[in-house]
Amino acid sequence: MFFSLIIPVYNRPDEIDELLSSLLLMDFDKDFEVVIIEDGSSLSCEAVVRSFNSKLNISYYFKENSGPGDSRNFGMKKAKGDYFIIFDSDCIIPPNYLLEVEKALLLNYVDCFGGPDKALDSFSDVQKAINFAMTSFITTGGIRGGSEQITKFQPRSFNMGLSKKAFEASGGFGKIHPGEDPDLSIRLWNLGFETKLFPEAYVYHKRRIDWSKFYKQVNKFGKARPILNHWYPKYSKITFYFPTIFLIGILIAIATAFFKNYILLLIFSTYIELLFIVALLQTRSFKIGLLAVLATLIQFYGYGIGFLKSMILVQVFKKKPQKAFPELFF
Repeated sequence: MFFSLIIPVYNRPDEIDELLSSLLLMDFDKDFEVVIIEDGSSLSCEAVVRSFNSKLNISYYFKENSGPGDSRNFGMKKAKGDYFIIFDSDCIIPPNYLLEVEKALLLNYVDCFGGPDKALDSFSDVQKAINFAMTSFITTGGIRGGSEQITKFQPRSFNMGLSKKAFEASGGFGKIHPGEDPDLSIRLWNLGFETKLFPEAYVYHKRRIDWSKFYKQVNKFGKARPILNHWYPKYSKITFYFPTIFLIGILIAIATAFFKNYILLLIFSTYIELLFIVALLQTRSFKIGLLAVLATLIQFYGYGIGFLKSMILVQVFKKKPQKAFPELFF
């Protein structure tokens, strides 16, 4: 198997430098190629990529801005490999990554896989808190993991593998973003391909965002999910509604507290305390524990509001998704 690493980038030369530097430490004795796709950036990473020309089998392409999904498709069309591995530019790759992928594919081959993400000690406290909110069993990370079987996993495109055969059959990623990765997974299932989680094929995902950007990101995630439910009702799950239910539940808890009924408020406050304790034990930091609570509440609120708005417009009022949320489509 010849792996082609597909990496779209938009105005992030520093991230590409970190990612490519991590690939130099790869514990893998076979050749692989790296394909960098510059998605219409005004801050080019070409000079950075050029500095790795003698160290990696690497190619660089510049194209007009058309979004990450289309850029990944562009890269896969240019790539020479028979199996593509897709990373976001803000990832750092562990030395054993390709070994773990090869081992898993040889043991139980699938045409599409996804891997988890972790945080490095060098990440900022905010990055570690956001990572906790996005991956923990007690937040939506746990909801997502619990709602999908390991053998029926919807890979996320920050760490995703796709065979050339599956890419050519499916046409790759669609025009929606975010949501292009579960959209691709479902279309692959409908074509008869299998997807799977490779737990040991993890990456370090920096998620270089502040609180405002994090809110916008999860809000878009929330808007995208009812659109996917509308397109593929067969794959809609009750767990996708949990953040919205959580948000409505908090409002009801506050309202009932005015009438001296504190049961719901006690339930939610207990959950928040448990959230802090789990984050504290996992990160061993009081500060990150508090920030993790904030990150989770922002996540639930942003996703929940986006989900509710999208569900009303798309599923209740039957508005065309592209007209309801043009910011989600390229």
